[in-house]
Formats: sequence, structure tokens, C-alpha cells
Amino acid sequence: MVYRFRVILDAEEDVFRDIEILQENTLEDLHNTILQSFGFDGTEMASFYLSDEKWEQGEEFSQFDMGGEVRLMNETSLESILDEDNRNIIYVYDFLKMWTFLIELAQVGEIEDGRDYPNLMFVHGQIPDEAPDKDFVGEDDGDAGSGDIFDQGFNTNDYDDLSFDENWN
Repeated sequence: MVYRFRVILDAEEDVFRDIEILQENTLEDLHNTILQSFGFDGTEMASFYLSDEKWEQGEEFSQFDMGGEVRLMNETSLESILDEDNRNIIYVYDFLKMWTFLIELAQVGEIEDGRDYPNLMFVHGQIPDEAPDKDFVGEDDGDAGSGDIFDQGFNTNDYDDLSFDENWN
């Protein structure tokens, strides 16, 4: 079977690619296809994350073994994590710039004779020169006001009032 994905850059302008890839391919194969489709050089780290229909980030699939319990891209087939009920994943490339892509499994189809996979089916929009800005918003637990450290009475312009040893190292 063939998985047909829409890979959307999380940005104001519409930038997306429609990609076909075999269901038995790995997340690493999808990673490489996305890099080629959007014109990245592949020199930065990346991860995939399972997601629900609200695009909430779930389990991580890392490019490299960094220790811990994270599953690896090259060991995870697409068919092992995606199906008709679980269709969304998030892809983050370059953890400093945070290029973020929302990926939806749009269709599962039959393999077409004579077609090479992965296959870039459709291109829309040009990737901007710089990664789109992200607004990271945490949940308010009600105990710390807004949760923003700058709203908690600290004056970051006057370090003399902070209680720490200036010779700590």
C-alpha cells in the first residue's frame, strides 16, 4: 500500500507538499523525502511526534539515539504508527530554528506499476528564507499567575537584588 501525505509548513503563507511513500518505509525515509521536497540540506537534527486531530504533540521519534526511552526514526515503519484512526504526525527540523510541519495521512492507496516511491506529487508555495516565528504558550495552572516569569515580580534589569552567589563556579 501507498501512504499519501500532505506535509504543511506551520506558517502564515500556504506552503505544502503532497508526498506518496510506501507504508513499510520508515520515518527516516519520510524525513529524507521531506528534506528533499522542501530543499533542506539535512545537516540539522529532526524529530517526529505522534499527534491527535488537535495537533497536540505526543510520543517522540528521534533521528539519533540520545539515551532514554525515545524510539528511533530508522526503526519505526510508517504502518506501525499510522492508520485510518491515527493520521497526524508533527515533524520538527532544526531545533534552533524550529521548522515545524504538520503531516496528515490523506489517503491510503494501491501501488501503481511503473511509479517510483517516494513520489513528490504536488508542490505549493515556496519555503521562506527564515523559519516562521513560534508562540510557545503553556497551560496556566492557576498557582503562578500567568506562568510567565516576567510577571512574577522579578526585575531582570537589577541583578543585585537576586539571591545567588556571584562566585558560584
